[in-house]
Amino acid sequence: MSQILSEQIGAVLLLKLNRPEKKNALTQEMYQTLATKINEAAGDFAIRCVVISSEGDSFTAGNDINDFANNPQMDEGSPVFNFLFAIHNFPKPLIAAVQGRAVGIGTTMLMHCDIVTANPNSIFSMPFVSLGLVAEGGSSYLFPRLVGHAKASEILLNGRSFTAEEALQMGLINQVSSDHLSAAMKFAQELAEQPPTAVINTKALLKSGSHEALNQVMRAEGELFRMAMDSDEAQEAFMNFLMKKSKG
Repeated sequence: MSQILSEQIGAVLLLKLNRPEKKNALTQEMYQTLATKINEAAGDFAIRCVVISSEGDSFTAGNDINDFANNPQMDEGSPVFNFLFAIHNFPKPLIAAVQGRAVGIGTTMLMHCDIVTANPNSIFSMPFVSLGLVAEGGSSYLFPRLVGHAKASEILLNGRSFTAEEALQMGLINQVSSDHLSAAMKFAQELAEQPPTAVINTKALLKSGSHEALNQVMRAEGELFRMAMDSDEAQEAFMNFLMKKSKG
């Protein structure tokens, strides 16, 4: 079965991460599939909104470490970058429905979404520094502008996790709901009923002041991320992670 499920419901495209046995850890293939489907939706007049959700008890555990170690692609044109730029440039409403853990890119991707709903049990984390890496996905630019420099530093520098209620207070998400997917679909259907050109133009205006700056930041993050991947710090952190994982 496909690790990315796709279903069109009226004018809404629902994409589901479907690797629950691995906590929806993302592989290069999954990134590329998501990028392709999102880019196709951008040019499909029958689709007015995209919702990203997941199967199982986790939104995503972030990058699949084994896949990432074997295919450490973070350059422009790589599946990861294709996905990040697909969501960054998507002109229509993009909504996420989160449950369980949203690790690494599982949290940073939310900063590119227009609406985010989350189950009360959701836990968010960006443990890049703990893995010897740096912030990615534009989070070094978007997160401090969202939550303030002090809070962004606290979370990004020590990688601590935070709850759905904290995420709501920070402004990272819009709503906490025990039926997070239904809440997301309700938002999506409401937006799909709005005049589409007005929605697209308004979203473009909302992003106009930061769009090009964010392009530059994402490229700079990618370059530093690639350098960090080859560092002794990152290699040691990955080895420790894999050893802990093998011991259960």
